Amino acid sequence: MAQNKSSAEPRPRGRPRAYDPQAALLHAMDTFWRTGYSGTSLDEISAATGMNRPSLYAAFGDKRALYLKALGDYWQLTFADMREALAGDLPLGEALMRVYEGALSIYFSGDGRPRGCFVIGTAVTEAVEDPEIRDSLAAGLHTFDTDFEARLRTAREKGELKMDADPAALAMLATATMHTIAIRARAGFPRAELRELARKAVGVICG
Repeated sequence: MAQNKSSAEPRPRGRPRAYDPQAALLHAMDTFWRTGYSGTSLDEISAATGMNRPSLYAAFGDKRALYLKALGDYWQLTFADMREALAGDLPLGEALMRVYEGALSIYFSGDGRPRGCFVIGTAVTEAVEDPEIRDSLAAGLHTFDTDFEARLRTAREKGELKMDADPAALAMLATATMHTIAIRARAGFPRAELRELARKAVGVICG
């Protein structure tokens, strides 16, 4: 006699996950972004993600591991956006402004409240005491410099910059402009004013 299907097949143990890890990570990032790493508690992250502490630990590890994951994801997103803006055959000035416009769209994405850059707002303070965060910060800045420098070298080869221009020095200036805009956005400067600041910096970089 055939067995009843419900009794013959074992039932799966435990409850299936009722959350999306990527969505949870984005909610956690928003919380860190708003209150900083040290100022954010696990209870606040739990409330933002809808996950209790055991679920958070199982999915991401402790608060520091979760923050490092959020920081790494932010870097990758930023690098991808920057490289897309610098790619193609646009004139150098237009390509640089695409980078800054993209940055401004992130810095002013906080539901009406300008929140600046996730890295500047959270990692800079923690880098003093945490070597891993400090290494991530240094590596991220180096990547910005490297990507800007590559585009500037191409511009010099195409005659958009003078032959005696220093792409490495100009790249650091381009990176510094991004961070200045981020800090001023968080300080409440109007977006239009920061866009104009970027245009002036681009004018200096392009000579």
